[in-house]
Amino acid sequence: MATVILRTIFLYVIILVTFRLMGKREIGQLSVVDFVVSIMIAELAVVSIEDPDKPLWMGIVPIGLLIVIQLLLAFVSLKSNPLRHIIDGRPATIIKKGKIDEHEMRKQRYNFDDLLTQLREQNVKNISDVEFAVLEPTGNLSVLKTDQGNQKDQEKEEDMPFPLILDGKVQEGNLDKIDKTPLWLRQELRKLGFRDIKEISYCILDSHGTFYIDLKDEF
Repeated sequence: MATVILRTIFLYVIILVTFRLMGKREIGQLSVVDFVVSIMIAELAVVSIEDPDKPLWMGIVPIGLLIVIQLLLAFVSLKSNPLRHIIDGRPATIIKKGKIDEHEMRKQRYNFDDLLTQLREQNVKNISDVEFAVLEPTGNLSVLKTDQGNQKDQEKEEDMPFPLILDGKVQEGNLDKIDKTPLWLRQELRKLGFRDIKEISYCILDSHGTFYIDLKDEF
């Protein structure tokens, strides 16, 4: 038991020093490589603690090797943009001038639920209020609102509009919330010249009774 306790304390210190050496980014913003290295270090530490019969250096050496690899990659990526893009990935523009880029969303394997959740977290009620939305390599969504959108934030808050169509599918549950039916929605869309719902990636009815409609693959 004493051996396990001592190993745990020692490895705790080693891991703490490791993450300090790897930089604050490891705590705040994990890239894919950072995430993989973190998992490997944690796994090596667990194996060293669970198997007291195994020499401690057999866990410490791989951890040290991971530190060296990570520091080398970090140094080289500072000097090379192409390598940095390979390691960390590139930012992806998901919304441009109020229009959703579904092709980029599919490329990033990023769905509408993810998009709407992150927009709500930034108090964005209408996609039409977004000038640009960029999916960062860390998975965070950076949003730049239009001047109109910024003005709306300063006005009295209104209820978040419910999406009526997502990725070509009618959201009947949200229609129920506003006491409307799919037939009503189809009729209203036909009046606006939209006959095929499958071509619509995103549709809402705002508090003023105006439809915001984004078609698939407009870029």
